[in-house]
Amino acid sequence: MAVYTVPLALLLLVYSRLCYLADAAAQISYDTTPLSQEDFEKNPDIAPAKVHGSSRLGEVRGCRAFPGDTDWPIEDDWSRFNDSIGGVLLKPVPAGVVCYPGPYYNETECSNIVRRGGSTHFYLDDPLTVLTEWPQGRTCPPTLTPEGNCTLGGSPPYVVNATNAKHVQAAVNFARNKNLRLTIKGSGHEFGGRNTGAGALGVWTHFLKDFEYVPEYTIGQYNGTAVKYGSGTETWELFNHMADFNFTIPAAGVGTVGVGGGWLSGGGHSTIVSRYGLGSDQVLSLQVVTADGSLLTANPKSNKDLFFALRGGGGATFGVIISVTAKAYPGKIYTTATSLNLFYDSTPDSTIPNNDTFWQGVSLYYRFAQKVVDAGGLGFSYIYPGENDSYQFTTTSTFIDKSPEEVVAFMQPLYNDLAAIGINERNSKPLAPVLWGSRRSAPGYSPGNLRYTSRLFPSTYWADDDLWDASMSAIRKAVEAGYTFHGTLHKPSREIAGWPGVDSAVNPAWRVANLHAMLFYKDQSGKLTAEQAAAAQVDINKYMDTWRALTPGSGAYINEADPAEPNWQDSFFGDLYPRLLRIKRARDPWNLFWAPTTVGSEPWKVVTDYPFSQNGRLCRVW
Repeated sequence: MAVYTVPLALLLLVYSRLCYLADAAAQISYDTTPLSQEDFEKNPDIAPAKVHGSSRLGEVRGCRAFPGDTDWPIEDDWSRFNDSIGGVLLKPVPAGVVCYPGPYYNETECSNIVRRGGSTHFYLDDPLTVLTEWPQGRTCPPTLTPEGNCTLGGSPPYVVNATNAKHVQAAVNFARNKNLRLTIKGSGHEFGGRNTGAGALGVWTHFLKDFEYVPEYTIGQYNGTAVKYGSGTETWELFNHMADFNFTIPAAGVGTVGVGGGWLSGGGHSTIVSRYGLGSDQVLSLQVVTADGSLLTANPKSNKDLFFALRGGGGATFGVIISVTAKAYPGKIYTTATSLNLFYDSTPDSTIPNNDTFWQGVSLYYRFAQKVVDAGGLGFSYIYPGENDSYQFTTTSTFIDKSPEEVVAFMQPLYNDLAAIGINERNSKPLAPVLWGSRRSAPGYSPGNLRYTSRLFPSTYWADDDLWDASMSAIRKAVEAGYTFHGTLHKPSREIAGWPGVDSAVNPAWRVANLHAMLFYKDQSGKLTAEQAAAAQVDINKYMDTWRALTPGSGAYINEADPAEPNWQDSFFGDLYPRLLRIKRARDPWNLFWAPTTVGSEPWKVVTDYPFSQNGRLCRVW
């Protein structure tokens, strides 16, 4: 049995049945041989739908099987299933179990997790940890001051550590045939609770890390360089492949985000999105396991419906992605970043004359950012409310293949405009350009409870003074009410998407937007009661409703939005929703792939008192 090569040395304590785990991380390639008739003859529980005869949508009533129910698989079923997949079935316990009274309690190891877990890959390499905790219920957070007992909460009791396509097929078939809830988790990044669920069988794709560089690849209108990578590949790993093979490709902004799962399925933005398009725009072909247990190739020539839906139609909906073949742009690019920081408080020492002037300065930057995105750049900004009517605005503008001197010259008109209203900031020369595809080491990441809601602001608003002023006023009111604002400025237009990205399920509102505007919930402790959480939703939506009213026909980015989004079908998918729903019903009549606010999820609901928690059984409601 392999043990994590990090200082925590915890796994012997943390997992109750860990027979196979981190040794898979070292593999370069994995077996994509599909399940055979011999496999499911040995164990009919993993037979595909056409053999097993699983009930279809109209016949599936009640709830998914849940631990303790009479239809929950018995121990022999689980044991036989484990044998069928080569011993990769895990029955894990939460990482924080060592902090709570009981047989796993270990004060030293608890301290190691709390103090150093987030600086290592520990949480990413854990089969249960989701990096946004509140949907799971925070039933066993690592802490030096534990309250209550440690329970699984909204985590799956069994997890398949999938290292090849057969593992995924077997898990999908077993869950469907046994009427189990199925969840899919990669590295654990997900803000809306779509990667976890109580009583589920989890499919863990984290160690699908195959990589192949393809110097010549032709399909349809594309003839060029490509790469094929496993769906568990993380951003930092993709950067290392860029360094090794001298190519460029969009990747997520956080190094531990998987680039073949939910990030890509929802669209996937990046620092270089305004030049190259979204992550999903790069996809040329996908290997995917569908709800009937088939291992399929989806591309512009085969399974075109899946190819459309899997690029922007949301994760955990149409299948489990095994691998991605994507465009790779030969050569290196460099990025140059410059920052601007404005701070206002009501004291005589403030360098900004008054609050109105501060907001004028913020507005000037956001309007100037139209030029940044038109130049292929990115604006990445925050507005923070502080104590005593103080506010801070921070932003970084990043450009591709511009020298520091060129960036200074590009930004100078903004600084001239700021000076004209009494904000005198220095247009400092940026540091040297940074290689995009540079070698990276494995970063750490800690679980948290960040929750936010969002809206896409159309690019046409930059040319309309009245709409612009109304938009900035709406943002200002929300921040003055105590909310933190996060604005990402980029331009993933249809022209930049190119072929085949232009014909995909990416939210149409994103193709005509300049600003992905986000508002953070005030509480990030994850400790709100159900009543407090419901009240928090009502309060933030008072301000979000103003944004929505200002942007009729627009929407939100599904990966960075609130599961409480009203009319989410239109917000996340726009006029593509009917088409996606037809694909969902045809490909998954069992609703096996279910997650909140995903295509076709309406007939099912998690039974829980806590708004949008996954800590409850999944039941059909209509």
